[in-house]
Amino acid sequence: MTGGTAAPRTLVAGVGNIFLGDDGFGVEAARALAGRPLPEGVEVADIGIRGVHLAYRLLDGYDTLVVLDATARGGQPGTLYVIDAAGPAGRRPPDGAPPDGVPLDGHRMSPDVVFALLDTLCAGTGAVPPRRMLVVGCEPAVLDEGIGLSPQVAAAVPEAARLVAGLIGGPPGDEAEVRPDGTPLPSLRRAP
Repeated sequence: MTGGTAAPRTLVAGVGNIFLGDDGFGVEAARALAGRPLPEGVEVADIGIRGVHLAYRLLDGYDTLVVLDATARGGQPGTLYVIDAAGPAGRRPPDGAPPDGVPLDGHRMSPDVVFALLDTLCAGTGAVPPRRMLVVGCEPAVLDEGIGLSPQVAAAVPEAARLVAGLIGGPPGDEAEVRPDGTPLPSLRRAP
């Protein structure tokens, strides 16, 4: 290997349960992003419901983490949000405790619980968490049992892949600036 510094490592993690309708958004968005050219050092992973796996994987040393997930914040279904996980909306509880007393359930770990577990793991191992942690969330329409995304959330998947590519410095792609039905893409809400 020649001298020089390695490119910063970025992990884009698609999370969610594909058997609960729009909760599968993160997995589908990760699949869409994995089919695009990405900068050196960027990895895309289908994490699904394996939140504990994600927390342990982050111990391998990543500079940036982008989590793709269904995120109910009260907007119209299909609305995308960019949430800074270290900011007020993503603030983690002290000492790695699960937020609001939520028990650690390996199959129902929201990003905030994964981040809290990561804090605990880093404290115990001396590892350093990613410097930058973002959640790209999509407002779900349906979270009932069933496979497949609602039309609104399915239409947001290519937009989410383009958004993430921009966040990580990849090429934005050549998708149209309108949805397949010809309606303009909604403006993104950047969550506080």
